[in-house]
Amino acid sequence: MKFAKPNALPWLLVSALVVVLDQWSKAWVLRSLPEFTDVTVIPGFWNWYRTYNTGAAFSFLANSGGWQIWLFSALAAIISAALTYALIGTPRREWKTALPYALVIGGAIGNVIDRILHGHVIDFIKWYVGDHVWPAFNLADSAIVGGAAGIILFGLLGGSSRKDKTP
Repeated sequence: MKFAKPNALPWLLVSALVVVLDQWSKAWVLRSLPEFTDVTVIPGFWNWYRTYNTGAAFSFLANSGGWQIWLFSALAAIISAALTYALIGTPRREWKTALPYALVIGGAIGNVIDRILHGHVIDFIKWYVGDHVWPAFNLADSAIVGGAAGIILFGLLGGSSRKDKTP
């Protein structure tokens, strides 16, 4: 891999911001919201709902005895390291690559902190329409989904073309 100069490592400040906001919001949830009780924010659409997830997305492997916490933490660390390494080779001005990577890194680290400190991820945002309820999530999850969507979207739309860059 050829390293870009100046590279996109400063975009890790976005990752740090995601981690800070995520952990701040979860500390607020632990102090302020009752467990497993809906608190209406926007009637018919959005509630605060403090819950916990020992698994991954949509509670995948949530009831697997605890080993999954370490598996998901290791996967998050590997993915974060790989994306950080990719930022080294990404020119700083290529925000369509750097921003989504930074969002995924920040979200992954935010949830790893929960898994290590609490043994589960703290979720608290609950969207619903009528009887149709989206599984509860948190700011870290939102960053991961937004980053993944950016990677896919900008990839499909040709966000950047490194082959066009001169060496």
